[in-house]
Amino acid sequence: MATVVPRLAPTLDREKALARKRYSLIVGFDEVGRGSLAGPAMVGAAALLTRDVDDWTVPTGVADSKMLTEVRRQSLLEPLKAWSAAWAVGSVSAREIDEWGIVYALGVAAVRALNEIETMLITGDHTDLGVGTAVAKAVSRQGISPAWHGTIGDIGGEEPDVRIKADELRVAGILDGPNDYITPVVNSFDAPELLKPIAMTTVVKGDRQCASVAAAAVIAKVTRDHLIEDLAAAHPEYEAYGWASNKGYGSVPHRAAIAKHGPTEYHRTTWHLC
Repeated sequence: MATVVPRLAPTLDREKALARKRYSLIVGFDEVGRGSLAGPAMVGAAALLTRDVDDWTVPTGVADSKMLTEVRRQSLLEPLKAWSAAWAVGSVSAREIDEWGIVYALGVAAVRALNEIETMLITGDHTDLGVGTAVAKAVSRQGISPAWHGTIGDIGGEEPDVRIKADELRVAGILDGPNDYITPVVNSFDAPELLKPIAMTTVVKGDRQCASVAAAAVIAKVTRDHLIEDLAAAHPEYEAYGWASNKGYGSVPHRAAIAKHGPTEYHRTTWHLC
């Protein structure tokens, strides 16, 4: 008789453990697009303020984004944004990935997202880039890719100018996977300067265990999917690559199109593409 392995469900146990260590902000991180052949890689970040710990609840329906249908991920996007005290999605372009390598590039994307969150929570300011035509245009520059539009959560139905004082901010992060690629990039020339340092923890299958990481994963996945769809729509001349359906990943038709037509400016040309 086969053994049934119970499915892991995200909790807030690790986030609460970090709150007990007197961190004031807990940020879950997860990546998307690491293995794609075209388009950016992104790291989503979903933040929780520990002063609200007594009100924390696991979002209904949240799970590892890879275990959810596209329709379900889309339906969770706005609730997960609202659940987060702040959220952001950092991005690195194909050109940056070719220049730096994927691991370092993912670290830069994560720090871009974290910088956005810290700035929003301390100053109330943010980079107002929606997921739409503006995003496709931003990626088309193939240079520095910023953090995508994040929002500050509501208190009493109103968005405050400042959510937390700078001298009260102590940040802890939870990253999905076995390796911390964020800490080595902090204070590097290529990443934005953080307002406050971050103490990182890695959790294997963190997107299945930690609610903040699961939220970050869904936000990042839907954001990137929308961006690639917009990119495909903006470039009908690249229809043969099938980005609207393969989202830039290495499907057989995508690889065949690269072999026939060659790579575009959105492809990672240092990778084995076909």
